Amino acid sequence: QLQLVESGGGLVQPGGSLMLSCAVSGAALGNYAIGWFRQAPGKEREGVSCIRAWTKYDNSVKDRFAISKDIGKNTVYLRMNSLKPEDTAVYYCAAYRTRQDMCLLNPGRYDDWGQGTQVTVSS
Repeated sequence: QLQLVESGGGLVQPGGSLMLSCAVSGAALGNYAIGWFRQAPGKEREGVSCIRAWTKYDNSVKDRFAISKDIGKNTVYLRMNSLKPEDTAVYYCAAYRTRQDMCLLNPGRYDDWGQGTQVTVSS
């Protein structure tokens, strides 16, 4: 079982940027797909972006967010630019083991989850 720890959340003004980090322990990143998800109050958890060999983005964040990974640090990052109030949510990273190059943005596919980090976009 993997352990995932998110960090980097906070309060930012509209149009601002944040970098979230997901530190992974318990196994090497190379055998796993890592996804970022978010959940706003009263809403279902939704997929934001994921990475395995390739990356995938939800249309709502495409061209604004960028996912990347550092194999040596076993860490996945989510760079968030041009933030909007509707990006406000708790952001979670999650993992599942796979040999497929493409990852999935279906939360039900993921086996291990972090505790989440709050992102608030407000003036």
